[in-house]
Amino acid sequence: MKRLALAACFALGTCAALPAQQTSLLMFAPAAQPSAPTPAVNCTLLPELALPAAPSESFAFPSPKPALPDAPAPPHPTSPNDEGYRWDLAVGYEYIHFDSSQFSANLSGLHTDLTYNLNSWVGLEGNVISAWGGQINGERTKYVLFAGGVRVGWGPTRKRLSPWAHVLVGGVHLNPQVARESKNSVALQAGGGADWAYNSRVSLRAEADYVRTTLYSSTQNNFQIGLGAVIHF
Repeated sequence: MKRLALAACFALGTCAALPAQQTSLLMFAPAAQPSAPTPAVNCTLLPELALPAAPSESFAFPSPKPALPDAPAPPHPTSPNDEGYRWDLAVGYEYIHFDSSQFSANLSGLHTDLTYNLNSWVGLEGNVISAWGGQINGERTKYVLFAGGVRVGWGPTRKRLSPWAHVLVGGVHLNPQVARESKNSVALQAGGGADWAYNSRVSLRAEADYVRTTLYSSTQNNFQIGLGAVIHF
């Protein structure tokens, strides 16, 4: 019995000493070495192994630009030069002051003018003026002027106001007859005016002219002014 009891005590003591021995063995075990770093790959020598670069901003999709406003529509032409009309027909009122050594008279009437425009600068013009005044020696005064010549314009312009000048040569007929003198004479007309474009087809005109005649064996220097409208076609 004593031997059996001693054997049991020895077994218990051996089991208790085993955990302490394992702890002391762990203290003398060599420390774990850190793992060696992985050598970096030289991407210059091996470009195939290089990581793809991050997308650059230069390859990014451009941001949409704001839409521009629509361009304004071109203005409608207001001058006959913009449409390229060739003919001008003018009709209007005419006032004439005639003064000679035989008599003086103020006459009112109608003027008609037709111009063919060769271009924006030069045109061929013809006009007829008929006017009536008071009575002299029992006869009513009557004045008829017909002439043709050249009209010079301002050229191509988009402005409403277009000045011009003209020189015309023709004849004049004046009633009454005085002391067996001729009622007819050569006439020189020179002056100018301006057209104000109401639209591309119609303009308003104002003009003034100097008129030289040779009636009654003398020379007359008179003037006339007119207002009217012009049709372009």
